[in-house]
Amino acid sequence: MTILDRFRLDGRTAIVTGASRGLGKAMSEALAEAGARVVLAARSADALTAVAEGIREAGGQALAVPTDVTVDADLDALVTRTLDEYGRIDILVNNHGTTFRAPAHEYPVAEWDRVMAVNIRSVFQLTTRVAKVMIEAGRGGRIISIASLLSEIGVPLVPPYAASKGAIRSLTKAWAVEWAQYGINVNGIGPGYIRTEMTEPLVHDEERNRIVMDRVAIKRWGDPSDLEGAVVYLASPASDYVTGQVIYVDGGWLAK
Repeated sequence: MTILDRFRLDGRTAIVTGASRGLGKAMSEALAEAGARVVLAARSADALTAVAEGIREAGGQALAVPTDVTVDADLDALVTRTLDEYGRIDILVNNHGTTFRAPAHEYPVAEWDRVMAVNIRSVFQLTTRVAKVMIEAGRGGRIISIASLLSEIGVPLVPPYAASKGAIRSLTKAWAVEWAQYGINVNGIGPGYIRTEMTEPLVHDEERNRIVMDRVAIKRWGDPSDLEGAVVYLASPASDYVTGQVIYVDGGWLAK
């Protein structure tokens, strides 16, 4: 087997949440190009269908499963539909997330609860369901969660987002240690300032954009495609001896 062969994902099935746009769309397309059958999950049925059609037109395999990650029954249905369609789950990419900006001393409790429900509770609920499938199948697997620069640094106005992304980093390590005995590798990807719908307001905020450009060593905003190599690597046999890690794709932000 050549080194390039070790990056192939032929015969494997991947679930990607938040797959209708941005990072999730780019990572889904990359996994499919590497040979995986990709199950796309998000709330928007129309957007998911469009992503799935694009993957199939490019020669890949994709299934769109509209899912609200905060509803446990939807998570059960996502896992069941994947097994019914493809018979196995080898890769899970927890990409979904949300945020809300307000001063910490004025932060609405309802928004705290909503952000934590989307960003951490649902990750725990879906990951444990998928891990159980992987353990029972006995083939191992890959679990990849999207962390953040806020897993490492402090940023004002987003306390639950910061808390949830710190929790993602900690859960990644805890799960990696617990599930290594089953051949399940658990890792994370920490995007830097990537230009997506969520960050578009920051791109057009002259002051925030200046702050970003002053610190990013590679003097540009990231693109969703910049995460494609990392997700394929962590999903593939090329990363067999890597677990409990968060790879930061941040243009050198944390290096300064």
